[in-house]
Amino acid sequence: MNEALSLQYVKTTAELLKLPLEEAQAARVAVHLQRTAAMVRLLDSAGLDAHDELAEIYCPAPFPADDPALSPTFVSTGLSV
Repeated sequence: MNEALSLQYVKTTAELLKLPLEEAQAARVAVHLQRTAAMVRLLDSAGLDAHDELAEIYCPAPFPADDPALSPTFVSTGLSV
C-alpha cells in the first residue's frame, strides 16, 4: 500500500465512521498506518510458528482473600475520597 492509497483509505474510513478528520490529522494517521504495515511485513517475513511466540495469553491473578476491594464495607459504600 503506497502513501496515496493509505491516505485515501484513512479518509474513506473516517467518512464511513462519521469521524471528522482534518487533512493534517488524516495524513498523520496514514503515516502510522504505513508504519504498521511495514512492521507486519517484517513479522510476516520472519517465518515464526505459533510456538515461537513468547507472549502468554493474559490471565489476571485471582484476588487475595484479604483484598479490601472485596470487603462488604467497600462494596456497599464505595471508596470514600
